[in-house]
Amino acid sequence: MTTPGTLPDTSATSGTAPGTDLAPHRVAGPRRWWDRVLAADPGLGQLQAGWRSSVAMVTSLAVGYWMAGALDLPPMIGMMVAGMMGLMSAFAVAENTWDGLARAILWMPFPYTAVLWLCASLNGRRVPQMVLMIAALALTFFLARFGPMALITGMMLFNGLMVGMLAGIPAALVGKAFAVALVSAAAVLATRLLLCYPMPREDLLRTQRAFVVEARRVADAAVDALDPDTDRDRAVRRMSRSLRRLNTTTVTIDGRLAQPEVAADPAAAELLHRHLFDAELALRGIGQAVQDLTRRPVPEGLREALAVGLVLARDTPLGRADGLYPAARHVQERAEAILSDPAAPADDVEAAVLARRVGHLLDSLADALHSWLTLGRRAAADPSDVPFLPTVALENNRLPGSAGPTRRVLAADTETGWRRVIPFVRVPAHAAVAAAIVCPLADAIDPHRFYWGLVGVMITLFGTNTTHERLRKFGHRMVGTAVGAVLGLVVLHLIGRDHVYATLTVIVLGLSFGAWGMQRAYACWVTGLVVALVQLYALTTPDSAMDHLLGERLLDNGIGILVATACAALIFPLSRRTVVKEAERGYVVALAQVVQQVEERWGAPETPVRLRGAARAVDAALLQVRSVARPLVRMPVGVRGPAAEHRVALLATATGHARALAAAADIDVDLAPRLADRARLVTQTLVASLKELDRFFATGEPEGAWRRTGPLIRELETELAPAPDGERARRLRTALRELDALDETLAAYAEQSGLPVAAPGRTAPPPASPMQRRTRALIAAWDEPHHRPPRPASPGTARVTGSVECAAHPAGCPAWVTLISARGKRLAKSPVTHGSYLLEGLPAGTHTLVVSASRHAPRAELVAVERPSGTVRYDIRLGGGS
Repeated sequence: MTTPGTLPDTSATSGTAPGTDLAPHRVAGPRRWWDRVLAADPGLGQLQAGWRSSVAMVTSLAVGYWMAGALDLPPMIGMMVAGMMGLMSAFAVAENTWDGLARAILWMPFPYTAVLWLCASLNGRRVPQMVLMIAALALTFFLARFGPMALITGMMLFNGLMVGMLAGIPAALVGKAFAVALVSAAAVLATRLLLCYPMPREDLLRTQRAFVVEARRVADAAVDALDPDTDRDRAVRRMSRSLRRLNTTTVTIDGRLAQPEVAADPAAAELLHRHLFDAELALRGIGQAVQDLTRRPVPEGLREALAVGLVLARDTPLGRADGLYPAARHVQERAEAILSDPAAPADDVEAAVLARRVGHLLDSLADALHSWLTLGRRAAADPSDVPFLPTVALENNRLPGSAGPTRRVLAADTETGWRRVIPFVRVPAHAAVAAAIVCPLADAIDPHRFYWGLVGVMITLFGTNTTHERLRKFGHRMVGTAVGAVLGLVVLHLIGRDHVYATLTVIVLGLSFGAWGMQRAYACWVTGLVVALVQLYALTTPDSAMDHLLGERLLDNGIGILVATACAALIFPLSRRTVVKEAERGYVVALAQVVQQVEERWGAPETPVRLRGAARAVDAALLQVRSVARPLVRMPVGVRGPAAEHRVALLATATGHARALAAAADIDVDLAPRLADRARLVTQTLVASLKELDRFFATGEPEGAWRRTGPLIRELETELAPAPDGERARRLRTALRELDALDETLAAYAEQSGLPVAAPGRTAPPPASPMQRRTRALIAAWDEPHHRPPRPASPGTARVTGSVECAAHPAGCPAWVTLISARGKRLAKSPVTHGSYLLEGLPAGTHTLVVSASRHAPRAELVAVERPSGTVRYDIRLGGGS
């Protein structure tokens, strides 16, 4: 028995939704099986790295083998020379234009073969060759400061010396080796342009698709969290992970928009940035409201409305985002019914307030997604339009890490005198001294493979800026080498030594796996590399000596890493604490920019400001703080170590308030002069406190105090209370609440950092002692409400079955059917197979059936199951397909 029309019919649409034809199909298309891959790898950067490595290595090895036969070279020399072209082009050349690729790849053979000739001319004299390798390694790090082409030059110099010593190429064959290198580089360039052509615009679209996937995951996690029988802690953890991934994806989109080849129209890029910012803010608000709802009892009817609304939000096709409005209204109506009941219990009223907020946020989400898809209808003709300005700079297509704070520390400490040369010579000095120490040690272990120690020095100093990062890399290197050695030996015993093509296949696949996993964990790259090297070593090493050889490699690498780490810690040292403080200082500066732009937005509405862009810069600054503040080993609670984690948690909370402030404060404020002065006093006081905190980080001594703005904000809110209600008034009140919450969070952060906190007009109290801070934390944890144990679900064996038909698509529509109980619990889910579905194990009661089809808006109706056993038949006919 069915009661149609009880819930809003979201399948009814008036023609094609605006913007449907403007939404890129790659972004707004139906669900696909590779959506999970996109969510795990936004923009497919990791898969592209693996594919690029496969193409380059296959091409270079094949060309090297063919050229060796044509030029009468030993096949091993030809493949080593050509293989280095493929390897370095895959890992060191990351240009996203065809001319940049051609310039970088075709340049590599020249410095490479030049040092091959130099190495051959030394006639095997080891000491000069070792001195040259040490100098080349130091030169590589020196050239790294002068751009990608200089870095490639330095790396090819070092690699050429290493291959020259390893292969012992005589001077008479260097000309042929140059021909092999040049032809293989040209072949690699051709195949990369043919099979791996850089398409930054497509990468951006794939990243946007990853945003859509993560948004659906957030909605699905919210449905799980509302389930009265779910594990609350597990559901909240899943929600938090989904929100973190969503934020990472949106920050990555901003970084991709900063690439000049991506955003041809700066005004359209700014609009995309704004709409995605608002969509993320709405989803984050929904997640936080649902997390609050899990801590209190929720009326069953309200829980059902929320679950249905979130399922509709998850399953609504992107091109029909306006279909979210009826679901939002349904949630709001259920909430208002409770709020208007004077006899409603206090717990129900609190739940209704949160549910009403979810309904409003669903409205905001629909607005943001609809505006995103209709960008093509809007031109940047308004003088108030602001072009997109980069706030997030990707580093090798990855989010920024510790490099920025490290550069700022070096620049601040080396502005005068001879110390101005330190940023240029610091890392080269580390490399030179470490290599000079490692070379004799590695030579004593194995004179033929001493360069393994130098490789350990090189990989330690590339891409790391603190001792913690280098020690983490040491751990990854050791674990990856051990795992790769075991896997490589197993593969070697399976394929043997006499199958050349199988060996080459394993080498290529190992390097491709390493390239794919490098951005996930450095140990993945090392594992793939060692698997490939084991097959290469097997060509010249018997089984009895293989274990000893791999042990030597592990030992040499470990010595190189540890010596390089020690040199970096002793020569022109840069303490981790200083870098962490600089990262936190950069965060404070970025946050001050947000508050200053709020003041400018309210004081001079005609001035174009980018509040959301400033808030996104706070996101990027928080990522930098997290990258440098992450401890090497997590200490138990109560040890001094977690203080940094507490500060990072406070900054994460402040970032959320900064996002909400940026969205709410972006309005034209028309206040009386006296009220405008009060609002200006609020923002100026908060900016002054942030500058005081910045000064404290710079000098290490508290010269002033953090002055609270809470009393000023409350006075302003009292003055604004009689004003008539409206959209601008509501957003102004929201902005003031976020300013108050931001001040509260930052005051706690300033106190933990050591800066005294004082209210306006009062003297600063002495800073809290560590014991006082621990006591406050214990009291806060003690007062946290405990959730109720889940109620057991009622058993049932009933089934609901039926058909799903569509006149517009007689061949069938891919769809899913979800059943939600009156308590908001998701009871069952089933795909539509050959036009029919089956839901089993259902209890008696009236449930909500939601049909989600890729070519239709979701549809929700009520289905009554009158007996705890038996079968209920319910057929569905869809309409209004796209």
